[in-house]
Amino acid sequence: MGKNRLEAFSDGVLAIIITIMVLELRVPHGSDLSALSPLLPSFWSYVLSFVYVGIYWNNHHHLLHATRQVSGGVLWANLHLLFWLSLFPFATGWMGENHFAPLPTAAYGVVLLMAAVAWYILQFSIMCTDGKASPLKRALGSDWKGKLSPLCYLAGILVSFRQQWLAQAIYTLVAMLWLVPDRRIERAIDQH
Repeated sequence: MGKNRLEAFSDGVLAIIITIMVLELRVPHGSDLSALSPLLPSFWSYVLSFVYVGIYWNNHHHLLHATRQVSGGVLWANLHLLFWLSLFPFATGWMGENHFAPLPTAAYGVVLLMAAVAWYILQFSIMCTDGKASPLKRALGSDWKGKLSPLCYLAGILVSFRQQWLAQAIYTLVAMLWLVPDRRIERAIDQH
């Protein structure tokens, strides 16, 4: 099975996710700068989630370029990832509307954690489908960022009930970690 339909479908879902998130932003009820102040938590939640969706979109693109074939298992693993990513608008809105209250901040972390787990499952499914000579397997190596991120999300979830600002800092730091381009997959494809 080809991977073009999988990539096109995923791109469409991610575009819809971003659209839903931006539609959740409310217009201020005033024309002066102070009218923006109550909207800052929602805006920050949107920016953070937009960055995360962008990271997933970019890495998904590279992931599929390192994929030789798509199986039914890969399709389901991809749908599993899209399910968790589709919860970003809900978690983003809830956290922003409630000014980073403990439970919404923890729920946001759970969505981040589950998306990371789903990403790992998708990678594993692709490597199993491609077999021993999988370009993805060769490219990932130790994948320290992929192993560190879920641990950070778990830490963010746990601290969100006492120090929401620290949870936000953890979520932001993980996003910044992934903003640094990862050239492993590109190099593996070029060598293959």
